[in-house]
Amino acid sequence: MTIHVGADRSDAAKNALGAAARECKLIGLKPLGIDQSNEFIKTLFVRFATSAELSKINGIIREAANDSSQYELKPHLSLLYKNLAVATRREVAASIDIPLAEVTFDVIKVVRCVSPAKSRADVEAWRVVAAVSLSGDRI
Repeated sequence: MTIHVGADRSDAAKNALGAAARECKLIGLKPLGIDQSNEFIKTLFVRFATSAELSKINGIIREAANDSSQYELKPHLSLLYKNLAVATRREVAASIDIPLAEVTFDVIKVVRCVSPAKSRADVEAWRVVAAVSLSGDRI
């Protein structure tokens, strides 16, 4: 799930990650449904309700990274990155049931990525530059 998109400054991102981990616990979010779009990295995705904990993490990261970008937090988890026809996307999205009342996220990762990602090669070029567990487990 994307929590924040900002400038390519890995030092600030790592500091932000540490600050978020010290302040926050596991993130439990309620799935709202499956959706689709013509955006490559949101071909099919699960929409989530936001939570106080997620908003807190977003704010901590934004502040620690000293980032004034206009990124708007819209919690989602991408299920498929692919160029598909609208009818196919809609059909597949309608066929998926979410079996969980809540999904728990226990790790935050800083990922350096091409933005906007428009191809498989762009996604394969993504690199994790830092990660932290919200549950206290080692990564």
